[in-house]
Amino acid sequence: MLQDTYAHIRVSTDDQNEERQVIRMLERGIPMENILIEKESGKSTERKKFHRFINRLKAGDTLYIENIDRLSRDYDGILNEWHKLTKQKGVVIKVLDTPLLDTDQTDNSLFSRFIRNIFLHILAFHAELEWQKIKNRQAQGIAAAKANGKRLGRPKAVRTELEIETARQYLNRKIDLDTALILLEIKKTVFYDICRTVNDERN
Repeated sequence: MLQDTYAHIRVSTDDQNEERQVIRMLERGIPMENILIEKESGKSTERKKFHRFINRLKAGDTLYIENIDRLSRDYDGILNEWHKLTKQKGVVIKVLDTPLLDTDQTDNSLFSRFIRNIFLHILAFHAELEWQKIKNRQAQGIAAAKANGKRLGRPKAVRTELEIETARQYLNRKIDLDTALILLEIKKTVFYDICRTVNDERN
């Protein structure tokens, strides 16, 4: 059976740039179509894109990851995904930042496997500990902002008079959607946001 090489890249938000990780994977000759770029928190219980990708892998395939917290951000999640890939599916894992964990080691003596297993558990523990620290800092920052009366979240977009009036005309059924989009030269989703804003102000 033909063996393939894949890579998994995860960034937690759309604001984070995955380009650095992509370059590292391409430098290892991994074709772009075999690279999964996942923009989702490793703590998410859904991760449908990730699980569809994992299901593609077969015994003997090689999966590159930058570090083990790409698999998950919590201790149990990392160990579960690692076990599923290496033991259940027979996938070879290559960890760019921690080559000691590569599962294609030439030395597979009992002692070497024992040391690698301990190291895996330590790194999994550290990954969840760091994640907890980040979440605690975020919670403290949110609490401090609220205490100081700061508004959280993205600022609302300022709508022009033309946008507001066009939305009103549309909501009052004086113009159709195509006419509104042509007048404003915007996407349908953006126009619907304007309509919701106008509608909320009316109610």
